[in-house]
Amino acid sequence: MEKKLLTILSAIGLFFIVFSALSRQTYREEMPVEEEVKIFSLNDSIRNAMSDIPELEGLDSRMEKYIKRWQMKGASLAITRGDSLVYAKGYGWADEELGIPMEPGHILRMASVSKLITATGIMVLQDRDSLSIRDTVFGPRGILNDSIFTSLIRYRDYKKITIEHLLRHQAGFGRDPLFSSRDVKHQLRLDRIPVAEDFYSVVLNRPLRFKPGSWQQYSNLGYLLLSEIIEKVSGMPYEEFIRKEVLEPAGCYDMHIAGNYYEDKRPNEVRYYTHEGDGKFIEDYTDNGMMVERSYGGNNIPLLQGAGAWCGSPIEIARLVASIDGSPEVPDIISPEAIAEMTGYYDRDTFSLGWNDTHPDKGWTRTGTLSGTCALVHRYPDGECWILISNTSTWRGPSQSRYTESLFKQCRELYSSRLPRRNLFEGI
Repeated sequence: MEKKLLTILSAIGLFFIVFSALSRQTYREEMPVEEEVKIFSLNDSIRNAMSDIPELEGLDSRMEKYIKRWQMKGASLAITRGDSLVYAKGYGWADEELGIPMEPGHILRMASVSKLITATGIMVLQDRDSLSIRDTVFGPRGILNDSIFTSLIRYRDYKKITIEHLLRHQAGFGRDPLFSSRDVKHQLRLDRIPVAEDFYSVVLNRPLRFKPGSWQQYSNLGYLLLSEIIEKVSGMPYEEFIRKEVLEPAGCYDMHIAGNYYEDKRPNEVRYYTHEGDGKFIEDYTDNGMMVERSYGGNNIPLLQGAGAWCGSPIEIARLVASIDGSPEVPDIISPEAIAEMTGYYDRDTFSLGWNDTHPDKGWTRTGTLSGTCALVHRYPDGECWILISNTSTWRGPSQSRYTESLFKQCRELYSSRLPRRNLFEGI
């Protein structure tokens, strides 16, 4: 009897095991299979030949004359209209030594155009109610209330600095040392390369040059602090947050924090060139006694973070602008209120948020200059956006953008009406 009972129980148990397995198999078969996400890479898909248009040969000629006049090795141009990419072309060399022509998919250091990316990251966090640009930066109630900052700050005015002051270059810092690694190393008597905390220590323990919000003075240090704020609030490394929450949602998959030396470059990154003359060769930023070409070792590029370290192609920058401009063709990654704040205009003496200027009659501009590159982004009131980045710095320095601006004006007058009606962004 006992053996018979055990046999019956075993049979019942086996039935439930088989039934359970079949049920799980049926459930797996009925579950929807998640489709593979396909990423449309702009840099891998767009080529010069796509913009070989007979009606625009004059535009190409003017671009070629421009880079020849300013002794640039190469430059890359992207043009959008109403959020549609209508033209993209490279001119000259991406790497003359290797004989590689410039193509739209080559990526270049964009210098202070990086500030536009950082400001967008701040607005993403504000849209999520993670912060407000009116929040204070320092002090017990400030976002950066870690011991590294509280131990440095001794002056009360620092507690009045807000995120908006940093965005508008209105914090009042008296020094901007991010391009002076060797000086900071000597000043602090360091036996290593200075890190961000060292740059803070030579600035934040001194009186402000003016009261926060009362004036403006361009500050890369302010945007390095904004990078710190993004990390503190998001709980993610700056680059990771920007990539996942700003760039990828905008359709930009090939932007990176740039390296210092030629050996650090990405496979599709250009070679950088410094203009001839005094200052082309300087001591390496590490203070190792070596003389280097300024564009390769003259500055610690990754240290700049959100102030100027990003590299990317003009076509992906165009895609980012299309994602923060309020136009309906490309979905925006920030709210209409955030766009209005970023592009709000006060007067000629007030920086916009991330942008240099957002004059309602002249459009929105963002410039960038580093050894080995100069960049200009200009979105015009009629919806066209022109972006040019070179892989060569000129002796004009930051003022080179004025000449690029003049080039844009001439080319728009002559060729804007001839631009094709198409959208090279299609496929994203």
